[in-house]
Amino acid sequence: MYQLENVLRDYAWGSTTAIAALLGRPESGRPEAELWIGAHSGSPSVAHVPEDGTDTPLDALISRDPEHFLGADSVARFGPRLPFLAKVLAAAEPLSLQVHPSLEQARAGFARENDAGLPADAANRNYRDDNHKPEMIFALTPFEALCGFRPAAATRGILEHLVQSFGTARIPVPVVLSGLLEDLSGGGDGEGGDSEALQRAFRRLITGGEDVAEATSHVVSLLKSGAPLASYQAELSTVVNLDSKYPGDPGVLISLLLNRISLQPGEAVYLPAGNVHAYLHGLGVEVMASSDNVLRGGLTPKFVDVPELLRTIDFKPVAVPMLDAERTVLDQELFRPPFEEFQLQRIELSPEDGPVPLAQSGAAVVIVVSGAVYLDSPKGDLELGRGGSAFLPAAEAPVNVHLAAGSTEPALAFAVTTGL
Repeated sequence: MYQLENVLRDYAWGSTTAIAALLGRPESGRPEAELWIGAHSGSPSVAHVPEDGTDTPLDALISRDPEHFLGADSVARFGPRLPFLAKVLAAAEPLSLQVHPSLEQARAGFARENDAGLPADAANRNYRDDNHKPEMIFALTPFEALCGFRPAAATRGILEHLVQSFGTARIPVPVVLSGLLEDLSGGGDGEGGDSEALQRAFRRLITGGEDVAEATSHVVSLLKSGAPLASYQAELSTVVNLDSKYPGDPGVLISLLLNRISLQPGEAVYLPAGNVHAYLHGLGVEVMASSDNVLRGGLTPKFVDVPELLRTIDFKPVAVPMLDAERTVLDQELFRPPFEEFQLQRIELSPEDGPVPLAQSGAAVVIVVSGAVYLDSPKGDLELGRGGSAFLPAAEAPVNVHLAAGSTEPALAFAVTTGL
């Protein structure tokens, strides 16, 4: 078992306090957006190697003997790399509106941009690697997000409410708003019709330029003037909040096309390829396939490639993809999305509890967010306090997780392994 030091990403939308408070660390004074726990080449964790006392990037350590560290099944399925990446994510402000590619799209796009000679760190690069990025988020605090397209009829209801409010205020209805109603009313019946309608509406907003910016300004002014929010409090308040940070951005009105969700602590959602989403606020444990591929659609000053974005999005309306915990016969609490690369285990221990077996298929990582735990295997052991994390090679299994000796306080930890 290898204790880890992990990289903090200081994106502007990050919280200055949340990750430090969770893990019992001093605040850095900068936004702390994501703590990366894994072997992605962009920010690999550093493993302390007890055999020789050295500190080695985790991707380099794994490359020494992939089958030992990852397991033969994982190497056969995903190649000689850790297939998942875990993060602690703290959003104080909205992230960009974004979508992740499928595996086929990522491979083709990465090769295409390499052939075009785009530098790996180019600002106008869509594909940083050749992998897809399905993901999940487990809420540690109340967590707000936009996630996937709602049925066209649901957005029509919001737009009709806005049109009525413009009429009550005796203000002309913005042309873009009327156009959206037409887009969402002419899709035909069934899922396919909804997909076509949503695609038309999304395309109108993402390509509308100044017309969309002007319409957004009118909508926000109407809402700020005291127009009733009716039963659309969350959706319309989100419009006002997003516009305060990204005035006139197409993502502000695009948010009305998407499911607006509020997760409570302990709840989780998963996001497959093609799902348009944006995290708005909250602290959570995020897990994904090991990739940094993001196509942005708004709410960002960064590069937006509209044609590639439109090729990547899945416009089918979806119910919110909630992910319920499974309880195994060994009393393991698992969150298992429909992706082979990863699953998440929540491990809660009280002084009266016995050890919990670690669910491990191939390699695993563990992070402790409160209390202290003791990892025990036939090949070694390791104690981790609050904020501590570790990499567990496949060859280390089986591992049991105990409350640390002498602890009188409960502990909470999370473990990630493959979903094979």
